[in-house]
Amino acid sequence: MQTTYRPTAAFVGASWAALLIGMAAYLIGLWNAQMQLNEKGYYLTLLLYGLFSAISLQKTVRDRSENVPVTGMYSSLCWFSLVAAILLLTIGLWNATLELSEKGFYAMSFALALFAVIAVQKNVRDLQAAGPAPEGKLSD
Repeated sequence: MQTTYRPTAAFVGASWAALLIGMAAYLIGLWNAQMQLNEKGYYLTLLLYGLFSAISLQKTVRDRSENVPVTGMYSSLCWFSLVAAILLLTIGLWNATLELSEKGFYAMSFALALFAVIAVQKNVRDLQAAGPAPEGKLSD
């Protein structure tokens, strides 16, 4: 049996902050972008698809490490989805008529959001596994 440690409040807060900052930066950039609505929809869909596939992959990897049955097909689909989202963003940005700095902005905010959503998912799962916080203790 594996011992689950409660993540600190600081790490949980930093993870949520990174996720919100990454998503907000990406979405604000899209809102202000001088591109057609269908292009904005493409990039929005990639963000949502990337976040969902990253969460699914994190859960799959963790399930396997905890000996929770996960089919090889589902695990492969999670990997394929995350790689596809990253490749589609890369291809889209490569071919976009954006300044190089704008392309970098989208790539970095996308990467920050993907990393942060994995950390948030891990924290949610660790907090659930650790159970309620001890009385009178705000953080570990």
